[in-house]
Amino acid sequence: MIIVGVDGSRAGLEATGWAAVEAALRQAPLTVAHAVPRWVCEPAAGRYAEVNRWMREGAQTVLATARDRALRERPGLGVETVLLPGDPRSALIKAADDAELLVVGSRGIGGVRGLLVGSVAHGIAAHALTDVVLVRDRPSPGGGAQGREVVVGVDGSPGAHRALDFGFDYARRHGTRLRAVQAWAWPQADGFAPADPVSEQDARQTLQEVLAGHLDPEVEVIAEVVHGHPIEVLREAAAGADLLVVGSRGHGQLAGMLMGSVSQAMLHHAPCPLAVARHR
Repeated sequence: MIIVGVDGSRAGLEATGWAAVEAALRQAPLTVAHAVPRWVCEPAAGRYAEVNRWMREGAQTVLATARDRALRERPGLGVETVLLPGDPRSALIKAADDAELLVVGSRGIGGVRGLLVGSVAHGIAAHALTDVVLVRDRPSPGGGAQGREVVVGVDGSPGAHRALDFGFDYARRHGTRLRAVQAWAWPQADGFAPADPVSEQDARQTLQEVLAGHLDPEVEVIAEVVHGHPIEVLREAAAGADLLVVGSRGHGQLAGMLMGSVSQAMLHHAPCPLAVARHR
């Protein structure tokens, strides 16, 4: 099952379209979920009854519009709708406990102008225990499969292995190539140390070792080692990509944190849909 969270925003509908395509390819049912304050789902009397009715009707309209969008993308897809009581972050995370994937738009209604990711999307990406996809801008159709690719950030950590699992699975299903990108740069007081052959070779060896356990004859792979800050390297590599995949935690992260600093940054800087693959 794939769950997509909607709130009536354009970003939510884009996320629904993306989720419908993915559900059809996975042959999985799609659940469209919308969260409302808990009191909306509780019995009310007097003047509050009318408010409850109005809120529930609005919520059902949001769900119906999203369901229609999913079926326009993939007619015949099994789509269910569900109204969730409570905070959208905790409600969606709980609803996705047994889901393959949780999909949300990067910014919903009420998002602060100029921010690339809203508080709900950020909270879900940071705390969900299942794989999460944030949909900002879907790639434009056309150009053929030869120009399509999924980009995976690699750093040799367990999270990178999980990201590669997700990336190869996506590439096989969508018929795209996979670009594995290893960024390397040694920090120093005034920035980063200049590139040197020894460090670059170490990075190449790390990338090849990580890739070795994931290669698939059905997927064309491009392996890249780039000197630079991982955030800038991944943002540039993912420009025009179908999807960018990062692990939930990389090297050097604190135990108990579900997202590393690079993954956190890519929530704001990814130029395409972003998948955060959980290392379970």
